[in-house]
Amino acid sequence: MSAGGATLAFGVRAWSAWADGLQASDDWRAWSAAPHLPAATAQAPALPDMAALLRRRLPLLGRVALASAYACAAGPGRAQVPAVFASRHGDTGRLVAMLAELAAAQPLSPTAFGLAVHNAIGAVRSIDLADMSNLQALSAGRDTVETAVLEACSLLADGAPEVMLVHYEAPLADPYAAFADEPGCLYSWCWRIGAPRAGEPWYTLSLADAAAEADQAGAADPRAAAPAARLPHGLEVLRFMLAGDDCLRHRGERASWQWRRHG
Repeated sequence: MSAGGATLAFGVRAWSAWADGLQASDDWRAWSAAPHLPAATAQAPALPDMAALLRRRLPLLGRVALASAYACAAGPGRAQVPAVFASRHGDTGRLVAMLAELAAAQPLSPTAFGLAVHNAIGAVRSIDLADMSNLQALSAGRDTVETAVLEACSLLADGAPEVMLVHYEAPLADPYAAFADEPGCLYSWCWRIGAPRAGEPWYTLSLADAAAEADQAGAADPRAAAPAARLPHGLEVLRFMLAGDDCLRHRGERASWQWRRHG
């Protein structure tokens, strides 16, 4: 997808989301009508469908991410599909803890290190389900959600019948919190993405060059900060989908994005 060029088109076949006090679909639909920032911390999801040995190893963020992924899983008898796991920052709390251990000349736990890499959460799910489908894990700054959709639509174009997209975030840990440019909370959501189907709502995502947009607006600096957000961008995208809004615009780090709902 080039700037100002191609438009991605997709449908959301199924969805699930998890945050403190928000698990049921009705809760999330009510939230989309009156959105608020969920709590930054929460009790870990139970994940009863996961093998206990793997579940015990997961950190809180991993449990939150997989709570949505398991709730949005394919039904019995359906083929496994590729998955894209996307988080802008990942588990910075675990990172800070390991850096502190290194600074104190302490050995790192192999388990802690293994679960700190960006693809670890998705890999644990693959191991638990013996799922050998394509798994991607990505981070793309303020463009993370849009880049994940681009990856998912690319897999659809390569012939995948559906793609599971899992997005998850947690507040930045000290000392990184000072660099946060959006509100932080603990949440995840999962979409099962497929090609648009007749009679169902579908969505498009297009990319416009940020510099051109800034010139049209008369701005001096195309990287100028956007207005303060009420929610993390990932939750704004989820709210857009649930509320049935016609359009959502987002200024990324190098480009601006436009989401549209159709049907």
